Amino acid sequence: MDNNENTPVTSLPFEKALEELEGIVRRLERGDVPLEDSIAIYERGEALKKHCETLLKSAQARIDKITTGPTGEASGTTPLDVEG
Repeated sequence: MDNNENTPVTSLPFEKALEELEGIVRRLERGDVPLEDSIAIYERGEALKKHCETLLKSAQARIDKITTGPTGEASGTTPLDVEG
């Protein structure tokens, strides 16, 4: 894991945020982190989790927009232009 603990969560790309979150989970699962440190890294982990969820939702919205045919059934997807 890179030493990203001082980097603002919202500035991390998805891959780096997920990598840091996985590192936090490993540290907490080991159980050898002092209580105060555990609380601090748990809080950062929560922020990382929320950030990853936000990035995933945004990516999903950008990737697909369901299109419907004349009968109202899904007929495919088109790119969603969220910029503009």
